[in-house]
Amino acid sequence: MELFTTGLGFRPAAMGNNMMIIDFHTHIFPEEIRTGREKFFSGERAFELLYGNPGARMAGARELVEKLRQCGVDKAVVFGFPWESDAIARMHNDYVLEAAGRYPEFLVPFACAGISSGKGVSELSRCALMPFKGIGELAFYTDDDPAEQLRKIAPVVDICRTEKLILLVHSNEPVGHKYPGKAKAGLKFYYDLACMCRNLPLVLAHWGGGLFFYNLLKKEAPEVLKNVYYDTAASPYLYRKDIYDYAVKIAGVEKIVFGSDFPLLSPDRYFKELSDSGVPEDQANKIKGENALKLLNYFEAR
Repeated sequence: MELFTTGLGFRPAAMGNNMMIIDFHTHIFPEEIRTGREKFFSGERAFELLYGNPGARMAGARELVEKLRQCGVDKAVVFGFPWESDAIARMHNDYVLEAAGRYPEFLVPFACAGISSGKGVSELSRCALMPFKGIGELAFYTDDDPAEQLRKIAPVVDICRTEKLILLVHSNEPVGHKYPGKAKAGLKFYYDLACMCRNLPLVLAHWGGGLFFYNLLKKEAPEVLKNVYYDTAASPYLYRKDIYDYAVKIAGVEKIVFGSDFPLLSPDRYFKELSDSGVPEDQANKIKGENALKLLNYFEAR
């Protein structure tokens, strides 16, 4: 599928033999952070938690684009990190936007900032007036109180609704092994967030922590989860490949978008798992790009 672009909006051209592959979950960092991460730990508990290990990978825009080309990925949604410092968040968002301007055929920018302290809302308000396509990946890596988390994210939901932006939020399974970045919020928080985001496209990273299971409920949940999408980020680390088949049957194939969490993992790792999962090719194509294309056109189609 070819794409014509107007600003950062997308319009599909006539269908051809080629499908478009879109990675909906990638991270890039400016060089000053990549080469001196320890200088950014002060006051940033979440960043130190995830990147305190020198082996934790970071990538710049050029490395991401090279990987996309290598793996046959046509476009990627790209974002930074939820910094609590306004200055660092601004610097990082400006870098993401500059990178998207440098590689407009490859990168779709999302804005990000930490909202645990409440200061990040002003930075996201600034970014909402710039050519970002969405806000994310927002995360509460160190906060405990779900009610307080909902209170803090409510202004961001309002920004997304007013400015017609997609919202992407970190989520994870509430059980199983511990690992850096495993947030403490349970499924009720993500469900309550979905309630707050009705009629707004909400992408829950990492399969929504399994929230899609509740599409099987007969009452309320299917309507609440109507505009919730689930990305596959980190799936090879977390789940057996069977999850693709189960998620398709329970949530519906149209609600699943491929996300690699690059540079954590390479896109081709996901393509192999998806191929081995037994999901039919037409459904796999929806997951690998067709659903993401429709999602990026969500507001233009209304």
